[in-house]
Amino acid sequence: MNSTQAVEALSALAQEHRLALFRLLVQAGEEGMAAGAIAAKLGVPNSSLSFHLAQLNRAGLVRQERQGRSLVYRADYGAMNGLVAYLMENCCAGADCGPAPTEGNCR
Repeated sequence: MNSTQAVEALSALAQEHRLALFRLLVQAGEEGMAAGAIAAKLGVPNSSLSFHLAQLNRAGLVRQERQGRSLVYRADYGAMNGLVAYLMENCCAGADCGPAPTEGNCR
């Protein structure tokens, strides 16, 4: 991932509904979710949902697949991992940063 891709991905996530949407798709796993189920779960109107999904799709964070009459959306774990790796690149100036923080144990 390069800096332009990272900025695009972070920009797409820098909105409350899109962040909630992406987190929902991460939780859904490889099965993904149909657009109608996403709208119902998040309480977002279909027109707004389409806009947010398109933003995440353009940033490469979400993939869509047609299944019959439905569009199923999935988080792109490769892109997500690439973004995290880019952010953590050269962490702690190459030194061991110690154990990863756990819930309730932030460094």
